[in-house]
This record gives sequence, C-alpha cells and structure tokens, in this order.
Amino acid sequence: MRLRALLETDALGLRLLGGEDELDRTVRGVMTTDLRDPSRYLSGGELVLTGLAWRREPADSERFVRILAAAGVAGLAAGEAEMASIPDDLVVACGRHRMPLFSVDEDVSFAFITEHVVRQVSSERAGDLAAVVDRHRRLMTSGPAGGGPEVVLDLLGSDLDLRAWVLSPTGRPIAGSSLAGAGPELPAEVSAALAGEHLAASRTGRRGPYRVTAGGGTYSLFPVHSSGRAASARDVRETVLSDWLLVVEADAGDWSEERLDLLHGVTQLIAVERDRRDAARTVRRRLAQEVLELVQAGAAPAEIAARLRVAAPVLLPGLGTAPHWQVVVARVEWQGGDIPGGPVAQALLEEVLVDPDATGPEPSDRIAVAHTGDEAVALVPLPAVLTGAEEPAPASAGLHADSLLGAVREPLARGLADDGRLTFGVSAAVHSAEGLRGALEEARHARRVAAARPGRVCAAGHQELASHVLLLPFVPDDVRRAFTARLLDPLRDYDHRHRAELIPTLEAFLDCDGSWTRCATRLHLHVNTLRYRVGRIEQLTGRDLSRLEDKLDFFLALRMS
Repeated sequence: MRLRALLETDALGLRLLGGEDELDRTVRGVMTTDLRDPSRYLSGGELVLTGLAWRREPADSERFVRILAAAGVAGLAAGEAEMASIPDDLVVACGRHRMPLFSVDEDVSFAFITEHVVRQVSSERAGDLAAVVDRHRRLMTSGPAGGGPEVVLDLLGSDLDLRAWVLSPTGRPIAGSSLAGAGPELPAEVSAALAGEHLAASRTGRRGPYRVTAGGGTYSLFPVHSSGRAASARDVRETVLSDWLLVVEADAGDWSEERLDLLHGVTQLIAVERDRRDAARTVRRRLAQEVLELVQAGAAPAEIAARLRVAAPVLLPGLGTAPHWQVVVARVEWQGGDIPGGPVAQALLEEVLVDPDATGPEPSDRIAVAHTGDEAVALVPLPAVLTGAEEPAPASAGLHADSLLGAVREPLARGLADDGRLTFGVSAAVHSAEGLRGALEEARHARRVAAARPGRVCAAGHQELASHVLLLPFVPDDVRRAFTARLLDPLRDYDHRHRAELIPTLEAFLDCDGSWTRCATRLHLHVNTLRYRVGRIEQLTGRDLSRLEDKLDFFLALRMS
C-alpha cells in the first residue's frame, strides 16, 4: 500500500508534517520503536511509529532520522501523546533526509494503526499473488515459450518476496527463483531432507502444505501432482515416487485460505510443465522400447545396430561418434503385488540417471527408459571413450552401482515406507549391438543380487557378478544356517562365555591373508597372543587355518552370517 492511502484514511488520525513529494512510497510493514538505534530490526519499507522517548536533545533527531533513511524506511509517524507538538528539529531532520513525517493524534493508538496497515498489506499481497497466478497461467497456456516453472518462481520472488524451488522426488533441483540467494539450488543435504519429508508425509496421507525445518530454515512443502498420472491412479503408491515438489521458504501455517488456494494454483501450473516434459520423453521411451523388444526377441545384431544408429542422434545430439552403451534395470515391488511397479520404476530411472554434467533445460534428454511389468530398463549412451572403434569401454567408464544411489537412497526409502522395495542392476559398458543382449542379462542378474540384500533401496553392479558375491545370495536359507552354525556357533558360544573375541580375531586374520605380523598389529596384540587365539579357533571347530580349504570355508561362513 502507499503512504498516500494512509493519509487519506481519516480514522488513522495522521497529519502530514513534511515529505508531500514522497507519498507514493510503498509501505511493506509497520514497526513501533523508541530505541535510539532500531536499525537491526529494520528491513526496509516500514512505517515507523514512535513516541519520541529516544529524543533527549535536539541533536538526537538528526541521528535517528539518518538511521531510518539508511534502512530504507517508508515513513515516520510520531505520537503527540507525550509532547504537545512534534519538535521542529525532527521536522527539519526529516526534510533533510526526504523522510515523510506524520503526527499521530493522541486519541489514536499505535496498535490501531498497526492492525490497519498489516490488514491492508496482507490483502494487497494476496491480490498480487492472484495476479502472479493469472499472468503465468496466460504464459503457460500460450505455448512452450511460456518459460517453464522458473517464470512463476521469479514472479513469486519479485512480487511477494517468496524464495521458492521445484524439486524432484529425490531432491534434485528442477527450477528455482533467480532471486533465491546465490543460485537456484538449495544445499544438497537440505534438498534431500525436504524430499524425504515430502515422501514420508505423502505416504501417511497428510495433506500439503507440510511445514519442515531443515538446515536452520523453515519451509512449506506443496506437492505437485502430475495431472495425467493422478487422474488414473488408484493408489498413492502409483505416483508418490514420481511427483514433483514446490518448496517455499516460509511458514504457511498462518496463511489465509485464499493465500493457500493461490499457492495450490501455482502447483497446478507447475504440473502443466511437468506433463509437457513427460510428453517430450515419448520419443526416447519408444526408442528404448523398440531396442528392448529386438534384444529380447533375439533379433540379428545388424537390425539392433540399425535401431541404435537411429537412437544415438536423439539421445546424444551434436555428437558425431557412436556411443558405448550401458543397461540399467530397476524394479519396484509393493507388498500385495496389486500395484504396477513398472511405470514408477521408469520415472525413477529417468530421474536417478540424470547426467550431472549435462546442460540444457532437461538433462534427462540423454536417457531412454522402457518398462514392462514391474521392471524398467534404461538404455544409457556413453560417448566413445577410446579411439579404437572395436575396443570395449574400460571398466571405469560410465555408471557405477555403488555411487548411483548415494544421494537418493534416503528420500526414496522414506517414500517406499515399510511396504515397498526398489532394486537396481547395472551392466558393464558395451560398444556394439552384439553386446547389448549380454548387457541386459548382466544388469538383470545384478539386480537379483541387489534384491537378495536387506534394505529398501539396493543396487549391484556387473563387477560383483565375477565373485562369490553373485553366489551367496542364492544359497537356500536352510543351507546357509546349517553351514554357518557348524563353523561359527562354537566360536560365538565361547566368546559369549569368556569374552575371548575369537570371531573378530578370525575376521582380522582372514582379512590379513593369514599374516601373523599384520594381523597382530591390526588387533594391537602380541603375536603369541594371536597364535593362542587361532589355536583355540582350530581346537573348537576342528579346522586348520593353514589350509586354503578351511580358510575359504570360514570366509564364506562369515560372509553368509
């Protein structure tokens, strides 16, 4: 609101003493103070109300008004209750600093003025927000040139001082206001925490917005539901791991219903953009589906290679070299088995596999994901990494299972709650159509290894398929229990009775490849003490730790336990 509007409201009892040329200043709040230096409590745009208790001598007026002007205060209103009239030195100081000065009738309380200003500012800001939504709705409906979610977030920042971001379900920043500090991104740990809170709240059926404190800040979270998926979903589990999230750095708990309704309108506009991006992925999904069907049908390598040549320019625009490829398989399973996991796994792969070094408005443009049943399969192109066209990509190239889920495991686990599981398998990189079928089988085997592990979100890579790790998950439970009990139970019982630490000693001895010196150093023991413990292990189990076969049995028993 403007200062002029306050002056024209007779009930406020304001009389202008100076600054008529400044009456079009915008009032953004109100503050009552009698501090000699209130600068620490001023942010600019306030109407300052004062009873002049800070004034002890005429020189104080100049100092006080200079502080207000430096803080960007909109105007000063001085009460007449303590003095018969406003001091001339205050009028002069306000004139020197171009500070509008009002006197407040002694019959009007500061509380009444404060209530009036707060009510008017809140009402006008709600109107501004309505204008934001309306303006962006026109932008969005006018076509793709609307500018995406960044436009509405910038308007929220410029018109309402609201810092806002759009996050993916894993916490990846999709868009942010250009006014949001140094850049559009929240700190990674804060983004992950907010995404996890959003997913946990969605699973429990809470209605947004959700109030969350993270990283020392307070945020309100508004779910962004994809209109296409939400319309056909029968269960929240069908969409919870794919919905976006609007984060506003504010506490919406004390907002009016009108203001909340307008923010929900903003989420609907962002959902339109989400649907557009989903539609843009249709070509990549179709390419992946065609390649997958050819590979699974045992098509000739030449036919698969031809399809890959079509896919490469779409997935790697601007690159003239044929890429290497990796295959990633994901599976989402819900208890009960009546919720289809394939579409959810597809959306998650498109999110998790985003190249962090990619540029442009939609970095997932370089990922093609198909789904069938509860399984999703991603065809991930890698730029050629070697000069020889026939050489395979090195083992270090491309995606690695151990780092694939590092930043997203915690949020996704909260969305899966206690009735869902997400497992990934990653193949090695291949350089030809001939290797694609093997890569698909390799990724599926790796996913089954991940599925045999505990935890809501697990991944395994091709490196693990060439070791005992591949075999152990598939040992039947009764065989596993019998094998470990026969070898380890005597040691556990002895440790329990005597606190002898035979099990930790056995683990360290095997980790040190049977080296007495290295093992004793690691355990901070004398070598003779170590020899005594190993002898006790052999006596209790009837095994000989100098024999390779017995060492291997102990090694596998420890891994299976």
